[in-house]
Amino acid sequence: MKRMIPRLAATLLAASLCLSALASVTATLDKTRIALGDTVRLLVQSDGSTSAQPDIGPLQQDFEVLGSSRGSSTQIINGRISSQAQVTLMLSPRHAGTLAIPPLRWGNEQSAGLTLTVDAGNAANTGTDGPAEGAPVSISATLDQKQPYVQSAVVLTIRLYVGTAISQASLDLPSNSDVLVRQLGEDSQSSETRHGRTYQVIERQYVLTPQRSGKLSLKGPLLEAQVPSGSVNDLNDFFGNAFGRTPFSQLLGGMRPLRLSASAIEMNVLPRPAAASGADWLPAKQLTLREHWRPETGPLHVGEPLTRHLQLSALGISGAQLPDLAKLMPLPDGIKAYPDQAKNDDKLQNGSLLGSREQDIALIASQPGHYELPAVRLAWWDTASNTPSEATLPARSLDILPAVGGQAVAPAQTQPSAGPMPDQTPATTPASAANQSPLASRIASVNPSSADFWPWLSAALALLWLGTLVAWWWSRRSGVMGQPRVEPSPSAAPAPGPAANLSAEQALRALQAACRNHDAQAARRQVLAWAAACWPQSAPRGLNALARQLAEPRFTTVLQALDRACSTASPWTGDALAQAFASAPKPQSAGKNSPLIPDLYD
Repeated sequence: MKRMIPRLAATLLAASLCLSALASVTATLDKTRIALGDTVRLLVQSDGSTSAQPDIGPLQQDFEVLGSSRGSSTQIINGRISSQAQVTLMLSPRHAGTLAIPPLRWGNEQSAGLTLTVDAGNAANTGTDGPAEGAPVSISATLDQKQPYVQSAVVLTIRLYVGTAISQASLDLPSNSDVLVRQLGEDSQSSETRHGRTYQVIERQYVLTPQRSGKLSLKGPLLEAQVPSGSVNDLNDFFGNAFGRTPFSQLLGGMRPLRLSASAIEMNVLPRPAAASGADWLPAKQLTLREHWRPETGPLHVGEPLTRHLQLSALGISGAQLPDLAKLMPLPDGIKAYPDQAKNDDKLQNGSLLGSREQDIALIASQPGHYELPAVRLAWWDTASNTPSEATLPARSLDILPAVGGQAVAPAQTQPSAGPMPDQTPATTPASAANQSPLASRIASVNPSSADFWPWLSAALALLWLGTLVAWWWSRRSGVMGQPRVEPSPSAAPAPGPAANLSAEQALRALQAACRNHDAQAARRQVLAWAAACWPQSAPRGLNALARQLAEPRFTTVLQALDRACSTASPWTGDALAQAFASAPKPQSAGKNSPLIPDLYD
């Protein structure tokens, strides 16, 4: 027995040396015919054990290697030892046709060459005819125009036809320095029946913006997913989203990767023509410029805002490319513009991009008189006729009356900044009237310039003052007096709200300084301090209450704007508020020992 062990070891060593000497390399494909976008497994096997790797460089010309794995096995049958090393490559063909898999060298041996037939049925980069017959997955990409102008918006529509179970899918369209790529909206899904197969159709739009003229190329959309490795099954139901990972796909057997790419996107981009005029380059199939005034008719006084609503839309340009409408509007001396935040929007119209820009611009006159607003002109290039064109808004005349009360508003000392502007809704609209008390609504509807208004208002105030005295006397007599007012100590920190212990003149001077600094919080404190000095017995609690108490449009608009700026911490310009309070109402006289009457309406 002891003699048998050395003999067996010698026999095994000799057999292994013989197998190494007889090592050979073979290559096999799991399929000989696939569709473009599918993958194929290439098994390279070497008889004998080796630590070397096969040379796969010759495959790079026609194939993309998506993954690889390595294994080995050793068997002893009837006393004979056989060893094998295997390398499995997952290949994705780069193009259709009859592709040659060249001999692969592994060590001192090489495999025989193979051929693979790749059908082009899975990928269609132009047209909307849908998938070819028998194709489980197909992708198409179409442009709304192939010869656009530089910096115009081109819509690329991608349709993905899925006729089998699919999971872990991603669809990507890379950009480069020549073409900007932006997805437009969300994907839409539908179903179609083609060649007896039900397809889930996923549609996605991109906006392409060429940055230079000439011939430009962009890599086509690329789909990467997992599909069943066995035979393709027709599925009428995708168990929900076709781009999601579903547990049902695991029931269909093993999965294999799918890499499907459409051809490159080619465009011949035209340069800006020499005949195109204007500072803004606007190539569009159609451009529309509209306006709307609020109020449309009626007298306008100094300090009262006149809102001009401008709407610009262009077919073939995104909303972000449209110019600032406020800068297009020339204004005469004596009128200043306060533009609101512009609203841009993009949507599809007949397969092309329709960009729009809307903006409200408040116009406020600082002096009465007759003003002429020049016409607004916007030059653009008509891509349908390849000719220059111009959009215009007519000129308009304005007659500005003196400010209410007969005092002119002093011009602002600083130019307005290009920040957000509040909504210039007149104070007598139903929305604002709903927030007023019935008495305030009736007062606001009376023309303060009427000669009969002030005597009646004086009589009403006298009756209210007399009623207050009677109520105070009755409360003193019945012992139901409210608690006396507690004056804050000088060292105490002021509470949020109006500044304390300021006269009306001091508060107005501080308010003008806050307006010049465009400090919304400081302006709020000072205007409430002015109101507290004017109405010490019934000081308004907030800016909206002060606006209702003043009941004049020139105060209502600017106070509402200040209130929004303070509550939202948005940028604020103080010129309009400074103009409105340049001729503020005179404060009422009040005795130092006047009792504190609690406000019944907070």
